[in-house]
Amino acid sequence: LAALGIKNLGPFGHGWILYGREKPAFIIARPGNGEVPSSNGVTIGFAAATPAEVDAFHAAGLANGGTDEGAPGPRSHLPGAYAAYLRDPAGNKICSYTFTDGN
Repeated sequence: LAALGIKNLGPFGHGWILYGREKPAFIIARPGNGEVPSSNGVTIGFAAATPAEVDAFHAAGLANGGTDEGAPGPRSHLPGAYAAYLRDPAGNKICSYTFTDGN
C-alpha cells in the first residue's frame, strides 16, 4: 500500500490495524467470531492517483508474495480505467485502479 501513499497508522483496540494517507480509511481486524474469513467473490480496491502508482502497487505485491490476477493496464469494461489485480499471500483478491480520462 506504500506505493499508493497509504501507510500503517498503527494498532487500534484489540487486534485492529488502521491504514490511510493522513487518517484511517481502511481497517484490518481479526474476525470477531474467531472463524476463518472468506473473501470468495470479494475484491478490495485501492484508488491510485496515476497509472505509475498502479504499476508500483502491482510490482510491490508480487515482490511480497502476491500472485498476479491481472497485469497493470487499461480495462475495456470501464472507459479510461487503468487497473491491476493481485491475490495476497492469504488468497484475498486486491486491486489498484485509476482513471486516465479525468473521471
